[in-house]
Amino acid sequence: MASNGSSDGLIVSFGEMLIDFVPTVSGVSLAEAPGFLKAPGGAPANVAIAVARIGGKAAFIGKLGDDEFGHMLAGILKENGVSADGIPFDKGARTALAFVTLRADGEREFMFYRNPSADMMLTPDELNLELIRSAKVFHYGSISLIVEPCRSAHLKAMEVAKDAGALLSYDPNLRLPLWPSADEARKQIMSIWDKADVIKVSDVELEFLTGNNNIDDASAMSLWHDNLKLLLVTLGENGCRYYTKNFHGSVDAYNVKAVDTTGAGDSFVGALLCKIVSDHDIIQDEHRLKEVLKFACACGAITTTKKGAIPALPTEKEVLAFLEGEGK
Repeated sequence: MASNGSSDGLIVSFGEMLIDFVPTVSGVSLAEAPGFLKAPGGAPANVAIAVARIGGKAAFIGKLGDDEFGHMLAGILKENGVSADGIPFDKGARTALAFVTLRADGEREFMFYRNPSADMMLTPDELNLELIRSAKVFHYGSISLIVEPCRSAHLKAMEVAKDAGALLSYDPNLRLPLWPSADEARKQIMSIWDKADVIKVSDVELEFLTGNNNIDDASAMSLWHDNLKLLLVTLGENGCRYYTKNFHGSVDAYNVKAVDTTGAGDSFVGALLCKIVSDHDIIQDEHRLKEVLKFACACGAITTTKKGAIPALPTEKEVLAFLEGEGK
């Protein structure tokens, strides 16, 4: 992929940013962990930084606590070239925290501290509408749908972005411990399903949303809606599958030694959005789409080879060198 695939089109990412506390030792429970390292996280923020890392133009919208962690996170966004013009600070609620268990296979388990956290307190009136209207792509998850007032802010932001002509990108990023119940999670995740132009789900999310253990084309297509332009199912070490109105297929993963899968999906999404932001027609051209998805899979793969999400997100130069080494 030539670097000119990334361009001036603004990608605005909406939702939560938090501090992940990651154990210093892999493969132990939270209780057994001898210590923790603090790492900035939150899927929508990861996506924004992933975009900026590979040369795209990104902004983040979400509320942080008016505390040391909140100001640290805003600083990290700016250091990584992401606009923080859409971030208000809450004097009453703290920045969210998550304790993450890294299992021996690099997969994660979460324990969250947010009752309530600042990201949940974002109101529709606090939205930077000018920033949202300038987005060519507006990306979001589902965690911001869990409680008010953030849910209303999320719905308004989506509406404003859509009315301004943005491509809407949705990665549900299921975190069941944050929802009152699995049924409520499924209901709310699906409540905005038919608004999105691009949707990315993991194999686990596909099973959860369909209630079907088969990770196949029929199961994926049961999630299709008439307004959708691209549906992606990520399969971890097995790559990804893509579905459009006119064609579908798969892209293989790259074989790497995974240390920590945190942020791999966000890296994949950021790369995809960065490459299509200025030319949405790529979605209609299978050859070009496959090239973009190979690049995105490479970004995801590289991200798993280091601990933490944001430190592991690759630059375009790193991805191109990796692809050259793979001979693809």
